[in-house]
Amino acid sequence: MNETKVPAKLETIRALLAKAEDPRTPESEAELARKRAFEMMAKYGVEQAMLNDAKPGSDAPTDRQIVLDNPWAMERVRLVNRIALALGCKLIHLGRDGGGPGRRVHIFGYASDLERVELLYTSLLLQMNGGLAAQSVPGGQGARAWRRSWLLGFINRIGDRIEQAERGARDEARAETAATGRSAALVLADRKTVVSRNYQQAYPRSRKGGTTTVTGNGYGAGWVAGSRADIGGKRIGRSTAGSISA
Repeated sequence: MNETKVPAKLETIRALLAKAEDPRTPESEAELARKRAFEMMAKYGVEQAMLNDAKPGSDAPTDRQIVLDNPWAMERVRLVNRIALALGCKLIHLGRDGGGPGRRVHIFGYASDLERVELLYTSLLLQMNGGLAAQSVPGGQGARAWRRSWLLGFINRIGDRIEQAERGARDEARAETAATGRSAALVLADRKTVVSRNYQQAYPRSRKGGTTTVTGNGYGAGWVAGSRADIGGKRIGRSTAGSISA
């Protein structure tokens, strides 16, 4: 993904987010820019699916193994997993990367959806890290437990927001028909089947992860921060934001 030209629509999304983040932009205009960027990101996924149905191979299914570094490597795994699932991809956590603290994950999906995963992850990771750094742990709280619970609140709220946007885009496109005569619903369902098949072929014995236990009291504050976060982003190098690119 790093060496390919970014589609014009994704560049437009970046421009909208830049406007929203500019302190000179009035808040009312910033909110409209964020909302528009969010909607465009969700619709882009549907559009690419429809285009590929008419021209197979233009947006092929693929996969990628990546390493997510510390700090909070497991929470980064959870963040990218929520994003990937919402965007029609599937992810498996492979554990520690060698003897280091980083965590390796393997993501399956169509190329355009992996592009969207990267854009969202790089942006949201920065916002998550920045938001956590700005927090003061309340007195009497265990610092690590509180911060971890804040991260989980942020991640779960962000995941819910992305899923809601994707559902909205899919519902809006249900009446559309591809050049092949197939409905958007059928095209998207077939893509999901292909991704699931590729995942199962690679990991036939994979199991669903267990329930995450929250022990700190920062979950609510993280949830609120996740409600304010911009969903979209800029491409940022791994050394700065922990990009998912290998």
